[in-house]
Amino acid sequence: MQLNGAEILIECLLEQGVDTVFGYPGGAVLNIYDALYKYSDRIFHVLTADEQGAAHAADGYARSTGRVGVCMATSGPGATNLVTGIATAYMDSVPIVVITGNVAVPLLGKDSFQEVDITGITMPITKHNFIVKHVEELADTVRKAFRIAQSGRPGPVLIDIPKDITAAKAGYVKKPASGRRPFQPPKQERIKMALESLETSSRPLIYFGGGVISSGADRELLMLAEKLDIPVCASMMGLGGFPSQHRLWMGMIGMHGTVAANRAAHECDLLITCGARFSDRVAGRPGAFAPNAKIIHIDVDHAEFDKNITATVRIAGDLKEVLAQLCERSTAKKHTEWVDRISSLRRSVYPDTSDPNGMPDPLYILQTLRKLTDDGTIVATDVGQHQIWTAQHFEIRKPRSFLTSGGLGTMGYGMGAAIGAQVAHKNRRVVLVSGDGSFHMNLNELTTLASYDLPIAVFVMNNTVLGMVRQWQKVFYDSRFSATAPRRKTDFVKLAEAFGCTGMRISKNSEVEPVIKAALELNRPVVVDCRISPDANVLPMIPPGGTVEEIIEEI
Repeated sequence: MQLNGAEILIECLLEQGVDTVFGYPGGAVLNIYDALYKYSDRIFHVLTADEQGAAHAADGYARSTGRVGVCMATSGPGATNLVTGIATAYMDSVPIVVITGNVAVPLLGKDSFQEVDITGITMPITKHNFIVKHVEELADTVRKAFRIAQSGRPGPVLIDIPKDITAAKAGYVKKPASGRRPFQPPKQERIKMALESLETSSRPLIYFGGGVISSGADRELLMLAEKLDIPVCASMMGLGGFPSQHRLWMGMIGMHGTVAANRAAHECDLLITCGARFSDRVAGRPGAFAPNAKIIHIDVDHAEFDKNITATVRIAGDLKEVLAQLCERSTAKKHTEWVDRISSLRRSVYPDTSDPNGMPDPLYILQTLRKLTDDGTIVATDVGQHQIWTAQHFEIRKPRSFLTSGGLGTMGYGMGAAIGAQVAHKNRRVVLVSGDGSFHMNLNELTTLASYDLPIAVFVMNNTVLGMVRQWQKVFYDSRFSATAPRRKTDFVKLAEAFGCTGMRISKNSEVEPVIKAALELNRPVVVDCRISPDANVLPMIPPGGTVEEIIEEI
């Protein structure tokens, strides 16, 4: 049948199983939005307050569902406002398809109104991007974009569509959803080498990252760890991929990881690395990381091998398949002495709540929030101290229930991500833990919460300073607090109400549990202003370029 380009685009989105699009209209995408109007009974469009919010929402949708998220924006500033969200998804391997409009093909390259070379701008932060200059190529381009986004190591793909292409007509024939490309099977000689190392190791450790989440390999990981009695730790991106109350769980590894996890990495004789990339936040000093260990590195992306740490055995392939093969072909073992030694280093933190009128500890707030929510709760965070406190103390128990910007560290990420997750999971609780600095970045999206009546509970750890940067200034810059006490006058309770949400405040210990309980029972958008001390610190902490031998446990 003959359709215009905009209609072909929407039909192709439906082919791919898309049910939600996040975006913001403008001149270059008017034809697309006209088609969305006609298809509104089949695709739900969420209008955000800003294009960056739409990109983060598509990201949150994708992370929480495992499906490809979709966002769109007009040309020029609309497109450039997406860039931070695209880079966030790229760094954390999140599959999103980004659709931008552009000026008509004859006007490209002529500095036309709201023209920008968005494919050039986003080339380093996408798996691939396209500009469609012939309407006959549009359908297959969309199909390729979805296939690329979800194949191998997932990531963002951008399609730039000039306005005249969305108006031109062409034939359209429906096709099946693209799906992802099949994985190449792992090389059996590498599997055999890994099995030999597992057999001879007396102090093994599993370190995993976001690859376990994106590949759905959490069950295989648990089976392998239990069969071989191996302690387990994760990067922040891996949280939720292993049961947080399991006897083999040592917690998060890295700069703000647990003593148990970091000490285990330092003392192990075999490190099985699963879908992780040895970032500088984990291996601060690469030459001194896991110094006594052989390293088995399992990853779908060949580019990660030996990029930061040289591996002994490299296994390329689908993590789910590789772990299943290792589990099936290995011999059950016990490492009682090793597990007991590392487990003895685990520590529980009990904040002081003895003074009912005392300023609440952020850990007490998070522990109470965890107590009052179920295991299916999806937690989004922004970036800063509150992010690390949440990663350390909220006990994420299920995959795809912790949404945070790990690689890029994007302040302002959380609100959009929470929106995307709540739209995708209407019957699940979604909470956002933010800080006053991050919250100021994208608080305009409160209007999206209110407009769609999304029952997201936002908890702002309000210490009135830029907490994480201030902490670094305290430790590494002799307490020279340059530009980290912004003296904002914002009243978050009044602000929430002005946007059409409910505002609440916690300013002392006695208010923590009743206010959190009331906020969760509202079942509507709510912002809770949590007044905490500017001197609350994230601990433990390994200095940049340091090792566990230099860990800071008190400031």
